[in-house]
Amino acid sequence: MQTLDKLIAPLETPFEKPLTIAGRTFNSRLMTGTGKYRSLEDMRQSIAASGSEIVTVAVRRVQMQAPGHEGLAEAIDWTKIWMLPNTAGCQTAEDAVRVARLGREMAKLLGQEDNNFVKLEVIPDAKYLLPDPIGTLEAAAQLVKEGFAVLPYINADPLLAKRLQEIGCVTVMPLGSPIGSGQGIKNSANIQIIIENATVPVVVDAGIGTPSEAAQAMEMGADALLINTAIAQAETPALMAKAMGMATAAGRFAYLAGRIPIKAYASASSPLTGTITG
Repeated sequence: MQTLDKLIAPLETPFEKPLTIAGRTFNSRLMTGTGKYRSLEDMRQSIAASGSEIVTVAVRRVQMQAPGHEGLAEAIDWTKIWMLPNTAGCQTAEDAVRVARLGREMAKLLGQEDNNFVKLEVIPDAKYLLPDPIGTLEAAAQLVKEGFAVLPYINADPLLAKRLQEIGCVTVMPLGSPIGSGQGIKNSANIQIIIENATVPVVVDAGIGTPSEAAQAMEMGADALLINTAIAQAETPALMAKAMGMATAAGRFAYLAGRIPIKAYASASSPLTGTITG
């Protein structure tokens, strides 16, 4: 296990810099969640195995003590993990703003006095769970005015991502495919445009189902990933969490290294001069 931990530890190289969001730095580029786990122990083990330093928490579900969330706030060592309250379950901008305020107070109660982070979700459709772009923009504008560090969950829409950056959001979080679908990266062309034009970190959120898909997103140049269902619903969640942490790091290193160009023809890896037959 120690060897695996070293593999996903930050690579000591002048090419790499820590992930920085709203002035706060993190070594891990994998964010994880707290939902859909079969038990709190599975959740604890998975967060530890992933190496994640940012964990998102659904404010409403914690407050309501929803099934699977009883005791969740106390189950995590918040002196080591940075809480990312989220507005899951909110269908309107107004509702999301109210829940974000509650989330900030929840973080304070758990000892994170300076935590003004919020993962903004405005999702009015219960079937497809796609975020509302207009409601998200409205809520983000209000929350930025109130001093929140807003991390908005959005469709892979480059123009919306641009607008959210312009009003002061600290990241943009385009979905790879619908929440919990495990379909992988279905919006790669648009995500690539968002990455190329981003002035803030780009966090690919939702749809990743396997470590290979996590690596793919990072190889594209994403700054970080948020993965929940693929870990929580795996047969062995902690093992999948470890794999996702390693894949996130591997994809990042590959992006920094720079891949070879794709060619339409073969290119020998051994020299063609000085051969025996020559």
